[in-house]
Amino acid sequence: MTAQTQGAAREAEQPLRVALLSYKGNPFCGGQGVYVRHLSRELARLGHRVEVLGGQPYPVLDEVDGPGSVSFTEIPSLDLYRQPDPFRTPRPGEYRDAVDLLEVATMWTGGFPEPLTFSLRARRFLAARRGRYDVVHDNQTLGYGLLGLERHGFPLVTTIHHPVTVDRELELASAADLKRRLSVRRWYAFTRMQKRVARRLDHVLTVSGSSRDEIAAHLGVDRARIGVVPIGADTRLWSPDASVPVVPGRIVTTSSADVPLKGLVHLVEALGKVRTEREAHLVVVGRSRDDGPVAEAVRRLGLEGHVTFRSGLTDAELVDLYRSAEVACVPSLYEGFSLPAAEAMATGTPLVATTGGAIPEVAGPHGETCLAVPPGDAGALAAALGRMLDDPELRARIGEAGRERVLARFTWERAAALTADRYREAVATGAGQRARTGPGWRYV
Repeated sequence: MTAQTQGAAREAEQPLRVALLSYKGNPFCGGQGVYVRHLSRELARLGHRVEVLGGQPYPVLDEVDGPGSVSFTEIPSLDLYRQPDPFRTPRPGEYRDAVDLLEVATMWTGGFPEPLTFSLRARRFLAARRGRYDVVHDNQTLGYGLLGLERHGFPLVTTIHHPVTVDRELELASAADLKRRLSVRRWYAFTRMQKRVARRLDHVLTVSGSSRDEIAAHLGVDRARIGVVPIGADTRLWSPDASVPVVPGRIVTTSSADVPLKGLVHLVEALGKVRTEREAHLVVVGRSRDDGPVAEAVRRLGLEGHVTFRSGLTDAELVDLYRSAEVACVPSLYEGFSLPAAEAMATGTPLVATTGGAIPEVAGPHGETCLAVPPGDAGALAAALGRMLDDPELRARIGEAGRERVLARFTWERAAALTADRYREAVATGAGQRARTGPGWRYV
């Protein structure tokens, strides 16, 4: 072994100092916070030192017993979308600098400012801390402020879960009138920035082959620069427990937003059809607006007593809710990965899921690890749910096979190990190699 090879081998064994960026980090609503929470924990268990830099709502991070560590640093915004006063106007004393003014001005004109303004704040924070981190990992901010970080000594890896342009197209397709279409276009104006930034990145990660295809098609990123690292379930937490009683007729789903992308309206319509032949009820992990399309569908179908929304659950309560269901369902029109599918399968709860986006990559073959139906087809969804509810042997077989699939393919331990490999590639090549030769760079 040459001296150069020996040096590379020693570096591959060294722990890394990782700055993990996330412009919002709610771990109970949306995939970004879930990703940050679980990936940071498993990276630390591998021995790496992870500092999460995040905006509101701030992430919840786990304590780690092991050789590495996880810490958190606030990169505060003006928190313009907080409850109970979203789209608020800050008091004069809250403004700190020009970035704050940009954030408010964008919100006032109907745009979504957080990816851009967080990236500018993060760059300012990082530029003052040259040599503190070996690699920066951006969790789908894709803001202009993150370009050129190598000049400050930081190799950059970016995760794109799926292109937000997919959400934009689906919302435009469902817009009721011109006013709504104009509003959607303005809100998603930040996607133009994300396209420009994505095309200039050397190291892009995504969570599925489907997302890789969408990123290449929608954002124009060279497929050769996109690595696939599947995520998954915390199988220590999401596991079967025979002591939890199963509630007859219970269907559980997780819906992070009352928007067309998640297909919740189709599931409500399917429930109406299912109930014509058997007792069944739906528990939705999430919130619904009283004036939203889901609430309207519940009223129209007379399902007020048969659809329940739950939010603010602890981890243990959420897992037990899935354990208590006869069927779990993912009705989405599109998913870049689908954590709810992986987590449901990990508990051994049988899954009915659509074939939207990457869901088949997670849920597996129809009739083996799930029952699969076309997205947006309430009739097919009702038929699959009815079949599962009526056949306990089918539920047991699919539930067991689903858990085995998750254990083999979709765990956070595996995701963290593969992500760390990508960090080292970024450090050793291209902009990362240039950055590491500058002053202030070192392995710990």
